[in-house]
Amino acid sequence: MDEHKRLFTPTEAIKTLPLVRKIVSDILNEGQALRAYADSLDVNLREDAFVQGKIKVIQSFIDELAEIGCYYKDWNFTIGLVDFPAMIDNRVVSLCWRSDEESITYFHPEEEGYSSRKPIPAEYL
Repeated sequence: MDEHKRLFTPTEAIKTLPLVRKIVSDILNEGQALRAYADSLDVNLREDAFVQGKIKVIQSFIDELAEIGCYYKDWNFTIGLVDFPAMIDNRVVSLCWRSDEESITYFHPEEEGYSSRKPIPAEYL
């Protein structure tokens, strides 16, 4: 693990949700527009100015999340998945939040992903 990575408590991560929710909404809107545009074309996307502009905007939002200390994980731009590094039971894990969830209530081992999500133990909430 990167020793400079911020570790959140679930409470700290939950406090960031209003801002994270807004940024993820922006990512999803831009990402879905990009996908719709790209799917409608038969051109070299690397040379398309619209595509490159959208990629820069999306990257700026992802960079904002990284400044907060969390990481965007949904490259299909469908569920708005974000991981927050944390420590649970003396192990580094990822608190895992989807944009359609009211709060952060799941985690998974750092080396695993979304399919390994489990509820955060009550004593950490």
